[in-house]
Amino acid sequence: MAHSRHYLMCRPDYFAVEYAINPWMDPIAGADAATAVRQWERLKDVYEELGHTVSLIDPIDGLPDMVFAANGALVVGGRVYGARFATAERAAEGPAYLSWFTANGYGPAMEPSQTNEGEGDFLTLDDVILAGTGFRTAISAHKEAQEFLGRPVVTLQLVDPRFYHLDTALFPIDGRNVAYYPGAFSPGSQEVLRRMFPDAVLASADDAAVLGLNAVSDGHNVVVNVEAGELSLELKRRGLNVIPVDLSELRKAGGGPKCCTLEIRA
Repeated sequence: MAHSRHYLMCRPDYFAVEYAINPWMDPIAGADAATAVRQWERLKDVYEELGHTVSLIDPIDGLPDMVFAANGALVVGGRVYGARFATAERAAEGPAYLSWFTANGYGPAMEPSQTNEGEGDFLTLDDVILAGTGFRTAISAHKEAQEFLGRPVVTLQLVDPRFYHLDTALFPIDGRNVAYYPGAFSPGSQEVLRRMFPDAVLASADDAAVLGLNAVSDGHNVVVNVEAGELSLELKRRGLNVIPVDLSELRKAGGGPKCCTLEIRA
């Protein structure tokens, strides 16, 4: 069943591809900010048409990746675990997002001591938080988040640099099941996922390669990159309502629907 959600988003007014911190980024090719804004606005409209609440954080000039709000924090039960970015180019985003939450009355809020990139590497289900490591988020952050949030955290090892965040290779369909691309994970983590989610949707390499798994589900409606055709068909077979969106311009920086979407779980 669909459940109403509260999302935090950041309009990509200053979006650009000015540096390369993941394999998707090509500063020579660049990106078009106006196109990115139009695509982002359509994503925001979809959420509001589905009945979800969207709050906005002001973009900051000089932070072109701030549009990827999912990386800004992890919010569970009203508790805000802040982000500490792995790269200097994005370091200022962590304090900016944490300030937004404290200014808007959310808390308790924690400035982390360990490197992590928010919901990019932490995905929350009913009884567990799945946590990625290997490229951006330290395993020590998994322990720090578990202590602060009081939720069990399961570590998953990412091995393919194209899938540098967990949310590029896996998304929760609902509170108890997921979709994922096995090739993004180490053999041991693949086995963990098989045991935890025997009925998971397995994405193809082709759909993973267009960031089809960087999707957002409310338990019934799934917002997914339009190019992920096989994945969309399988989700429909499972009785889900698939809503395709075009975020091709934002994908030039390695982002998709989920990257643009930070869920506020009060």
